[in-house]
Amino acid sequence: MSRINLVTPEQANPEQTELYAAITSQLGMVPNFLKVFANSPAALKAFLGLHSIANEGELTSKTKERIALGLAEQNACEYCVSAHTAIGKGVGLTEDEMAENRAGGSQDAQAAIAVKFARSLAEHNGEVTTAELLEIRNAGYSDAEIVEIITHVGMNIMTNILGKASRVSIDFPKIALQKAS
Repeated sequence: MSRINLVTPEQANPEQTELYAAITSQLGMVPNFLKVFANSPAALKAFLGLHSIANEGELTSKTKERIALGLAEQNACEYCVSAHTAIGKGVGLTEDEMAENRAGGSQDAQAAIAVKFARSLAEHNGEVTTAELLEIRNAGYSDAEIVEIITHVGMNIMTNILGKASRVSIDFPKIALQKAS
């Protein structure tokens, strides 16, 4: 049971109802974590706006999901691992690839560097080394893509924190966190 209220469609005020209609038109449902965000329509609009704008960038959908899975596992957010596994399948990631992403890498050499960089950003609060920046540039990522990776790290950390703080009920096929080695 969520430790922060889920705003149900029945409880939603007109502003929340309008936001839910937009979410449902995109996703076919309103995921529970967005029902937590809806306690503050301003916070929900801010998240949806950032998410929408961030998805207009140069990074591929697969790269974004690889990063999301790597961060969700690193930050031990079972809700986010479950959600991004479902989304990852939808963008064409395989089970083996998603397991690699959750472990901090990828079967794709270029994507592995993006996942590694994203996890380092999160782990070190942005204090990445010059060598890490050179590695991601040498892998073919532009400055625009590097900034997009940083944006996705921030957005995913926010949702990981929300998922963990609220202990929101998982409304995707549940995926357990990997066991620490």
